[in-house]
Amino acid sequence: MTEEKSGAGRLVAVVVTHNRLAQLQVTVQRLLEAPASCLQAVVVVDNCSSDGTADWLAAQRNPRLDIIRSDTNLGGAGGFETGMRRAMERFDPDWLVVMDDDARPCPDALASFQAVPRQDDLALAAAVYFPDGAVCEMNRPSINPFWHPRAFLRTLWQVLTGRGARDGFHIPYRAYDAEHTTEIDLTSFVGLFMSRRMVQTVGLPDGHLFLYGDDVIYTLGLRKAGFRIAFDPGLRFEHDCSTFENDRKRVFRPLWKVYYTYRNGLMMYHRAAGPLFWLMVPALAVKWALAGSRYGADRPRYNRLLRRALLDALREDTRLSHAQVLKLASGEPHRT
Repeated sequence: MTEEKSGAGRLVAVVVTHNRLAQLQVTVQRLLEAPASCLQAVVVVDNCSSDGTADWLAAQRNPRLDIIRSDTNLGGAGGFETGMRRAMERFDPDWLVVMDDDARPCPDALASFQAVPRQDDLALAAAVYFPDGAVCEMNRPSINPFWHPRAFLRTLWQVLTGRGARDGFHIPYRAYDAEHTTEIDLTSFVGLFMSRRMVQTVGLPDGHLFLYGDDVIYTLGLRKAGFRIAFDPGLRFEHDCSTFENDRKRVFRPLWKVYYTYRNGLMMYHRAAGPLFWLMVPALAVKWALAGSRYGADRPRYNRLLRRALLDALREDTRLSHAQVLKLASGEPHRT
């Protein structure tokens, strides 16, 4: 399949889905409403869904829709690794744009992206909103405070005064109403536009991360490789998701998510903080251990997952399979 270049050039979307057929249907329809001159193809990675997703995808006849059905659930990280590899090998795109199954571009977003030529050393992060128009907090981009002294001090002040750290290093809400882009270091895999040159240079996301933090680790890798990332308020996405109402007192369910959250989170901190990371480890370990009190009778299993997450993160070991993580969460004996 080949299309003439328009604006930024050939653009391919990568969508990862698992058991959210109703959301996927909306996202695929929204993407395919864009003309081929704006969007060359849509690669959908079905992570072993069991809700009718495979049948629905198999019934689609749009030639721009490319479907990968995984025999196992690869997680979001494995899905993006698989989908981006297919997009690069099959379509030779100039640009990729990635998203979850419950996220999609607003009707004019792809046309806005294609309206002007784009520099292949500058990735673009979309402004992501909830369907009601509120800013989607989980997709608010940020700078790395360890690379920016003023942001580091601002973040430290926020923590010391009990206001939390997010506003210390995430972009301000006024950036969403600005008429210019904002330089960032970290962002999510919802509405992230990356050039072919970037993927060829940095490689694919690490599928072994499975879930959580893969996008932050990847975008940090882009910045460390010398590429720039900018938040563009003119590129609008919608994310029809729910988030924790109280981030300070959240409880992970299913319990196995504890392992990925802490292992990947610690690996993310290591890449962001550099040598300062080792000063953070004791405080984080104590904080996460104390959080076990929220889990009641599940606290022993929580502690087991936490211990293994800390060990694997410190030795940068992502070999534990998802099946083995599930066994840890169940309380069954596990051999390393």
